[in-house]
Amino acid sequence: MVKKPAPDATRRSDRSRRAIYAAALALVGEAGYRKTTVEAIAARAGVGKQTIYRWWSSKADVLLEAFLDLGQQAAQAAGQQPHTLPDTGDLAADLKTVLRATVDELLDPRFEAPARALAAEGLVDEQLGREFVGKLLEPQLQLYVDRLRSAQDTGAVRPDIDPRIGLELFVSPLAQRWLQRTGPITHDYTDTLVDYALHGLAPR
Repeated sequence: MVKKPAPDATRRSDRSRRAIYAAALALVGEAGYRKTTVEAIAARAGVGKQTIYRWWSSKADVLLEAFLDLGQQAAQAAGQQPHTLPDTGDLAADLKTVLRATVDELLDPRFEAPARALAAEGLVDEQLGREFVGKLLEPQLQLYVDRLRSAQDTGAVRPDIDPRIGLELFVSPLAQRWLQRTGPITHDYTDTLVDYALHGLAPR
C-alpha cells in the first residue's frame, strides 16, 4: 500500500480551524470528555466530520492542538514568546512573569472548564492521561527545567539542585490549588510561591 503524504496543515482554513478548536473546548467543558464526539465537534463548528478526520485522528488530538493554541494565544497576550521562558538574568522576575500568565490562563473561562474535564478524565483513563501529560504538560515543564539550568550556569541556583524537582516547588502548589479549589489563585499568590521557593522558609 502506498503511504499517502501527510496533509499540508497550512492549507487548512484558519476560520474552520478556529471554529473546531472553539467547539472542541466548549463541548468538553459542557459535556465532559466521554460525551464529546467528533460528530458533535463538527456540528458545533459547522464543518463536516470528514474535515476533522482529514487533519486529526481523534478527538484527543483535536483537543490537544486546541489547548496548545490557547496557550500560544495566552503567551502572546502576555507579551511572551510561545514555547519559551524569558531569560532576562533575573530568575525571580522571569518566573513571576510566567506564573502570572499561567494564572490568567487558568482563570480564563475558555480554558478552565475543558481543562478541569480533561484533568478528571485523565485520572480514570490512563491512556488519555499519559497522552496529555506527555504531549502538553511535559514540554511546558521542560521549559522550566531549561530556565533553572540556565540559572545554575550563572550561579543564581545551587549547582546540586535537581531542576525537575525544583520547579515543582512553585508549579505543583499552583496546580493543586487550582484543581482542588483549596484557595484563590492570584498574581500575589504565585509571586509568593516563587519567593518561598527561591529563598526558603528559614530566617535569613
